Amino acid sequence: MKLKLGLPKGSLQEPTFALFERAGYSFKVSSRSYQPIVDDDTIEPILLRPQEIPIYIQDGVIDAGLTGKDWIEDAQANVVEVCELRYSKLTNNPIRIVLAVHNDSPVQSAADLQGKLVASEYVRLSKRYFEGKGVDCRVDFSWGADEVKVPTLVDAIVVNTETGNSLRAHNLRIVDTLLESTTRFVASPAAWQDDWKRERIENLEILLTGAMNAAKLVGLKMNLPRGRQTEILNILPALKNPTLSPLADEGWVAAEVILSEKEVRDLIPALKRAGATGLVEYPLNKVIY
Repeated sequence: MKLKLGLPKGSLQEPTFALFERAGYSFKVSSRSYQPIVDDDTIEPILLRPQEIPIYIQDGVIDAGLTGKDWIEDAQANVVEVCELRYSKLTNNPIRIVLAVHNDSPVQSAADLQGKLVASEYVRLSKRYFEGKGVDCRVDFSWGADEVKVPTLVDAIVVNTETGNSLRAHNLRIVDTLLESTTRFVASPAAWQDDWKRERIENLEILLTGAMNAAKLVGLKMNLPRGRQTEILNILPALKNPTLSPLADEGWVAAEVILSEKEVRDLIPALKRAGATGLVEYPLNKVIY
C-alpha cells in the first residue's frame, strides 16, 4: 500500500521540495516528468496544478496533498484540513485574492461592475463573490496573464497577489480582497478514515510543521563564567530559558538556547561583550512543539 500524495507544480514546486527536504524527504524530478522519485517507498507522489489537487483529493483519486486555501474555496472541495503550512513562492505571508482594475477605471467597488466583464482563474469563487453582493456581471475563465487584459479586453480581474508588484507594474489598483490564502496540507475523507494512511499523513504533518517551525530559528551554544552567569543570561529575551550544563572546569557552565535569526544577530555581540565565550550558532531542521 502507498500514500498517493499530490504536490503543487509551478511556482510552489521548488519551495515545496525545499520544505520536504528539511522535513527529511528528498524528491527528484526531471523537467518533463510529473512523477517525482522520493526516498520513501510508502509514498507515491505526483505533480499537479494546485487548482486540481482539491478535486482529486475530494474524489479519492489521491489521498493527500498540498494546495492553497484559495483553490479549496474556489472548488468548495470536501477535504480534511490536516494543517496550515505558511510558505509561498516569495515569502511566508498569505497571498490575497483580489479584485483589481486599471488605475484610470471609474470602478470604485464591486457594485460598479454591474453588467461588466471580469476575467479570472477563480471563476467559481468570483461568481459567488459577485452574487453575494447582488452584482450581475460576466466572469470568464482566464488562462493567465490577467494583468495585461485590463482595460483593453476586460473591465476587471480577480487574481492572486503576494507582494502586489505585478499589479503595480501594470498600473492596476486593488478594489477589494475576496480572501487571504496560505498553503494547506489536506487529505481525502476516505484516506483519513483509513488507519494506515491516516498514520502516515499525521507523520508527514508532524515533520512538515516541525520544518516550518524551524525555518527562522537557530540554536545558540555558549560557555559562561559562573560568576557572571546571571548577568549574561539576563541579556537573553524574556521567556527564553536556556539549557544549562556543567563543564569540566567548575568555574564555567555551558548554555544552549533556541532563538530567531534576527534575535541572534543582535545578541551575539552583546553576549560576547558580557563575557560569553565559545559562541556557536547552528541551523535547525525541525522544531516539534
